[in-house]
Amino acid sequence: MFSTPLHPPLGADAAAGVRPEVARFIEAHRGHGHRFAALDPLGSAVPLDIQRLAPACFGLAPSDALTPDGRAWHGLQQVQALDERLKAAWCGALTLDASAVRDETRRDWLVQRMEAPRNAPAGAGLPLLDRLIEAQAWEHHVAEHHPEGKRFSLEGCEALLPLADALLAAAAGHGIADVFMGMPHRGRVNLLVNLLRMPVAEVLDHFQRQPRHPEAQTDLIYHRGGRRRLATRAGEVMLRLAPNPSHLQSVYPVVMGMAHACQRAGTPALAIVMHGDAAFAGQGVVMETLALTQKAGYSVGGTVHVVINNQVGFTELNLMDAQAARYCTDVTRMVDAPVLRVNADAPEDVLRAAAIAVDWRMRFGTDIVIDLIGYRRLGHSEHDAPKVTNPLGYALTEHKPSVVDLYGAALASDGPAGDAQMAARIAATRRAVREAFGQPAATGALQPVQAALPAAHEARPWGPGSVQAAVAALTRWPEGFVPHPVIEKLVQRWQAAADGRHPHADWCLAETLAYASVLQAGVDVRVSGLDVQRGTFMHRHAVWHDQAPQPGQPDTFVPLQQLGTAARFDIVNSVLSEEAVVGFEYGYSVQAWRSLTVWEGQFGDFVNGAQVYLDQYIAAGEEKWGQRSPLVLLLPHGYEGVGPEHSNAWLSRFLQLCGAGNLQVAMPSTAGQMFKLLRQQALAAEPRPLVVMTPKTTLHEEPASHTPLAALLEGGFAPVLADDGMAAKATARRVVISSGKLHYALQHARAAAGLDDVALLRLEQLYPFPAEALAQALARHPGVEAVVWAQEETLNQGAWSFVRDDLQAAMAAACPAGTPLHRVARPVTAAGATSSKLLHQQQEAVLVAQALGLAAA
Repeated sequence: MFSTPLHPPLGADAAAGVRPEVARFIEAHRGHGHRFAALDPLGSAVPLDIQRLAPACFGLAPSDALTPDGRAWHGLQQVQALDERLKAAWCGALTLDASAVRDETRRDWLVQRMEAPRNAPAGAGLPLLDRLIEAQAWEHHVAEHHPEGKRFSLEGCEALLPLADALLAAAAGHGIADVFMGMPHRGRVNLLVNLLRMPVAEVLDHFQRQPRHPEAQTDLIYHRGGRRRLATRAGEVMLRLAPNPSHLQSVYPVVMGMAHACQRAGTPALAIVMHGDAAFAGQGVVMETLALTQKAGYSVGGTVHVVINNQVGFTELNLMDAQAARYCTDVTRMVDAPVLRVNADAPEDVLRAAAIAVDWRMRFGTDIVIDLIGYRRLGHSEHDAPKVTNPLGYALTEHKPSVVDLYGAALASDGPAGDAQMAARIAATRRAVREAFGQPAATGALQPVQAALPAAHEARPWGPGSVQAAVAALTRWPEGFVPHPVIEKLVQRWQAAADGRHPHADWCLAETLAYASVLQAGVDVRVSGLDVQRGTFMHRHAVWHDQAPQPGQPDTFVPLQQLGTAARFDIVNSVLSEEAVVGFEYGYSVQAWRSLTVWEGQFGDFVNGAQVYLDQYIAAGEEKWGQRSPLVLLLPHGYEGVGPEHSNAWLSRFLQLCGAGNLQVAMPSTAGQMFKLLRQQALAAEPRPLVVMTPKTTLHEEPASHTPLAALLEGGFAPVLADDGMAAKATARRVVISSGKLHYALQHARAAAGLDDVALLRLEQLYPFPAEALAQALARHPGVEAVVWAQEETLNQGAWSFVRDDLQAAMAAACPAGTPLHRVARPVTAAGATSSKLLHQQQEAVLVAQALGLAAA
């Protein structure tokens, strides 16, 4: 049984003008021909029996006419000729699965390309043979000289190299200036050498037991990326191969973000992403990214996907199933992507696939897949013993002629050179290529993916007049616009703050003014995440909605786009995903390094869905790859009795990732601090990724956390806030240090208890630890008898384990000798915050009392 009918019903796209049975014959090839195609070089994945597509199965004889009146159809008169053409177009080494394409116009375009006469593609012949030899010779060279080296050989899919050439040439021919590429381990080292021209000596140094430059090996060679301007037959193109870790598909959204940033800056760019067959089908980030890039604000105008399809994942066979029509590319059906399936041992067809793919993307601006079906001549890596798990398959590969042998023989049979001459030419070319691998590099070092970083924007003075002008522009909505009452009240608050009637900025106004100020300094701002336009806690309101929209008029108003600045403000609600979106924003921030790129979690807890990007890219990307990111993560954090999944932005995990100045981790306790922190990040000369534990409802609504406008506009972000409220600093016998909203609970309790000998300090930045600033704040209390670290988090999920040593060092520099350091926290739990508001309040009361010395700890 077929999972889909082999004889499809006639529809609008049926072959026009032919007899009904002929039309069904044609449409069966167009719809199902790929299931009958001989695509597997090893023959392990068995296609359907081609006799099921014989004319007789459709009630046709070879000599039958195609049309009712006997006239020719597309130059053909009889079924036999039609059968030959259809088999060549749809059942050969290059075929098309367009079953996911629902648009009739697009299907028709694909049919025309597939059924067009197949002339020799550009670059075919000896130039193509030479590129195949280069790909093969590299693998043999490394195997001979470094047999222990792990390179994830391309043998069995050598056609990937000329495929990449063809894609780049086609892109250049369409005016593409920048190509962003991601790819897995398989064949990566080969492309680094043969495509990006990474110096061979630098590559081989990674395989040496005694490398000359071990200090340069900050990551494995098959994780490395680079940038080079390449000349193609159609013009130059800048190629950027993004570095990536062993989480194979994680680079996919990163490349999307990089390409989007380039396009947003006005440069024509194309994204090409290569995938392993098993990872493409198995990893959820693929589906997330496919969905994400269909959304405005995340689109790249279509991606060319290349599946390096060995039909095996590590040791697990992953064969195509023509009977059930199941393939590793099926996930792309969700975006209506056509799939060009091509036999990797048919290199001219590989070039044809490249031309069709790029033309499709440039014409329709949507994704397309090239399923490059080859095999793995060696194991998962060169150290593998593949026969242990696949004895029959690897018995085939041992004796199978390579693509170089097959294509050389084909050229010999079609041209003047005989088999002996062709064999001699192949051998000579192979020797020349391998000799070249031993010569000094002629192209220079491969450049990092990031270009030279532009200079920082200059901070412009921002005073009360600037605030008044900004608020006036922000609140000037179009005539006829009807705001929601919530927005009307917000506007009244903003205007009152600007003109001095209520001179305090809440968190919403402070954040908005921070963006306004950096936009006026020339810094583009991008904010992304789930519900960021409004904000999870109704805390942002960056996009206002007309409550009575009129036909022909915009139904939304974006205040920060009304400032008249050359800099752009983009704020986009993402799909319901953390992993793909964080990867995308990381890539965007790498490419748009002088922009302020912000991702906000709906709750900070949800960032753990993007843990791969936190660990492998954001925290370690600069040290491993020299790839800097100024990405800002806004993570709502705070215990409020709403349970383990809505309380904890995993502060302890972020602090565990900190080292060598790689991150900045902050927990601002006032709106003014938030204003200054965002400005500092946007205008810094060399910003690092910024992780911010941001307010939830309690802190947003805390009046004491709102900042007088004059204070907001003075000075910069303070990593430590001293207790300026104490009348006599020398009277303090106890100093309590905390971060975030806990400070206000301590402050209210201190006032209620009438304590005048307890000072409250705030650690606003947790990493890099502000040792000097804290020591200065402690020194203001020379009579201190005890220092307390207080955190609202459980002991195992807060900052204590990471700040303890730094606190003791600061105390040693500023406090009397022997001053003890105590810590107060919620007890250790596995889950974290309680879901009971009552229990939360009881816990907080105990915690505060212990911190202030009102109860025993």
